[in-house]
Amino acid sequence: MSRRSRAREIALQALFQEDLNPQNSLENLGAFLAGRLHDDAIREFAKQLVLGVKRNQEELDALINEKAEHWTVNRMPATDRNLLRLGAFELRYTDTPHRVAINEAVELAKRYGAAHSPQFVNGILDKLIERK
Repeated sequence: MSRRSRAREIALQALFQEDLNPQNSLENLGAFLAGRLHDDAIREFAKQLVLGVKRNQEELDALINEKAEHWTVNRMPATDRNLLRLGAFELRYTDTPHRVAINEAVELAKRYGAAHSPQFVNGILDKLIERK
C-alpha cells in the first residue's frame, strides 16, 4: 500500500469515527493521525482530507444525493457514505486524477465495505466526474 493510500485509509477511519461519534472526534484528530501515520507530510495529507470533507460535507452530501438513485446519504451504510464523501472531495477539490481518486475509494470499499460496496462507490463517483 502506498503512503498516500495509507493516508486515505486513516482519513476514512477518522471520518467514520466522527460520523458515529461527532461530539469529540475532531478534537482528537491530531492525536488519532499521529498514532497511525508517522510521516509528517502523509499525516498532513490525511488531515487535509478529513478537514476538507468536513468543511464541504453539506455540498458533498448534496452531490452524492443527486447522483445516488433510490438512496440518500443518510440511508447509506456509514462506510459507504464516508468513502463517497472522501472520493467526492478528492474529485472536486484536489488535483488527484479522477481515475486515481475513484480507484483509491473502490480499493478501500473492497477492504472495509460490504460485498456490493465497491460497485456502489464506483458507480456514484463515476457520475460525479464532469464530462467534457
